[in-house]
Amino acid sequence: MSPWFWVFVATYSLNFLLFLSMVFLERKKFTTIVCWTTILTILPIVGYIFYIVMGNGLSIRTRRMINKHKLYELDYNERIKEILLMQENLRAELKDDVGLVKCCYNFGSILCPGNDVKIYRWGIDKMSALKRDLLLAKESINMEYYIFADDEAGKEIMNILINKAKEGVKVKFIYDSIGCLGAPRRFFRKLKKAGGEVAEFFPPFAHIRLLNLKMNYRNHRKIVVIDGKVAYTGGMNIRNDHIYGTEKKTSPWRDTHIRITGSGVYILQNIFLNDWRYCKKEEKSADEYVRAGYFPKVEVKGGISLQVVESGPDTPIQKIKETYIKMITNAKSHVFIQSPYFVPDDSFLSAIKIALASGVKVGIMIPQKPDHKAIFHVSISYLKELLDLGANVYMYKGFLHSKALIVDDNKLSIGTCNTDNRSFALNFEDTVIMYSKELTAQYEKSVLEDVKNSVVVDQMYYKKRRWYTKFLQAVFRLGAPIL
Repeated sequence: MSPWFWVFVATYSLNFLLFLSMVFLERKKFTTIVCWTTILTILPIVGYIFYIVMGNGLSIRTRRMINKHKLYELDYNERIKEILLMQENLRAELKDDVGLVKCCYNFGSILCPGNDVKIYRWGIDKMSALKRDLLLAKESINMEYYIFADDEAGKEIMNILINKAKEGVKVKFIYDSIGCLGAPRRFFRKLKKAGGEVAEFFPPFAHIRLLNLKMNYRNHRKIVVIDGKVAYTGGMNIRNDHIYGTEKKTSPWRDTHIRITGSGVYILQNIFLNDWRYCKKEEKSADEYVRAGYFPKVEVKGGISLQVVESGPDTPIQKIKETYIKMITNAKSHVFIQSPYFVPDDSFLSAIKIALASGVKVGIMIPQKPDHKAIFHVSISYLKELLDLGANVYMYKGFLHSKALIVDDNKLSIGTCNTDNRSFALNFEDTVIMYSKELTAQYEKSVLEDVKNSVVVDQMYYKKRRWYTKFLQAVFRLGAPIL
């Protein structure tokens, strides 16, 4: 027989084994299996390589290692009791949202009252506040970023971290292996030489950066916790375009980040230490972290109650997505979504359709200047369905990197999670659900400013599309489950 026959047999045998792995071991969703099976059938050799690099699931061993090194909130008995006691006065205030509060709690998120939250819409404002807080650090700085670049913005923060480490402040820093591909390792080694501790999330095989079989699974979080009392999270990475908007193709860069003081800091500290313990294979007990000062006594800093929801590929439940669905389907008056990518799965799309059918006003905003053309075409395809049902669709005149969800007049979510399958299912993410009429009204005002700086997408926009644009949107949408 021809050698090509055996190549054919070997290739499709491997593809069949991958199919069995997706069904029985990784337990991928049906739509994802269909998508990968199509790719493997049409492009058997290229598809196989692509799947090994981008499609294979986290191994059982990796998931077990992540869970093994997690610190659970209930381990911090005294601190948890303080927060739970503070919750007693919230029953009347949150009676209309008790279902959402319980849902988040069952996903591992404790309701944290007594917080003050500041919102930053522009990178330069967040940068100024972050530098000020870092310079005031006395005990510890815990920081993790998906992207931390070796550029002007990155060097500013890195120099502060180095100086603080030399002063004796305990500095722990996590960077994502894929997100920080552009930054040389020597950039991070400077902090280590100064006395700080550095960890790479999902490092590559043999330290060769392009040989990373986990590159599809990224730590997309941006968390800073200072002295256990001040925390930051949101969409802004440490890179010039995120902070200063220096890239002309994506300018103006509109993003959202938050600064938290109060009991909510405790939960973001917990998330960071979970990631740290996994990266460093650290075995310290919860009490040791408490004694080391990472969880100081809870202080009331304001009147905002919040819950921090985290998610990642290490758990079967897509916690942030399910939380968003709960919020949207429970909406009474309006919903507004801001995301750079809008590639929802069927369940998320159905939640929005149900809200629209219930008379809820829905607004969705994406960037007019996308950084990924394929995802932009898929987003436009999905938005057409919702526009037909009465949703309001906007394209921000610049690059919108904000990850925000407004529901009614009292619920606001800001975090690191995009509205797409990658963020919901593949990345390690976090988002903060804030129960506050004042804060929600404040952010709604900023959304009105964004709307003024946006193009309204209507039926005419879709009618004017050229045939090849429609063709591209249809083709790219086939790959939506794995984008």
